[in-house]
Amino acid sequence: MKTLVVYYSLEGNTKLIADTIAEEINCDVLRLRPKKDIPKKGFLKFFLGGMNVVFNKKPELEPYNKNFDKYDLIVFGSPVWAGSYAPSFNTLFSQVSLKDKKIALFSCYGGREGKVFEKFSHKLQGNEVIGQIGFIEPKKNNIDENTDKAKQWIHQLVK
Repeated sequence: MKTLVVYYSLEGNTKLIADTIAEEINCDVLRLRPKKDIPKKGFLKFFLGGMNVVFNKKPELEPYNKNFDKYDLIVFGSPVWAGSYAPSFNTLFSQVSLKDKKIALFSCYGGREGKVFEKFSHKLQGNEVIGQIGFIEPKKNNIDENTDKAKQWIHQLVK
């Protein structure tokens, strides 16, 4: 099964899990990079991040070179912002049409996962969501345990 991991990461938690999955099953990776990102710390991080979610912002992304048609499984990973996925996915979903794909979802969060999976699933209608999993700040809360959890999860999905 040809697999692509697509993720956005501000503080490195989502990157940790995405890289773990990609390395474990030897698949392609696409990191969504806004041309202008929000601050990584302080009040503005939460204010701008939440505002961008509430107003469904579509930040301009750095160019990427992936043909989504050639993948059977696409794994999307995002931090949870205001109960949803990061706004970079709004941009991606406005640029790429996905139908009849197997989809797996993961999120990283410090508080609660909110409705991130529900919102992803709504945007990805016409595809089959085959799995979802959340990680509570994996860089701070036992990296080995969280990376093992990610490895076990992805193996269940691709077997």
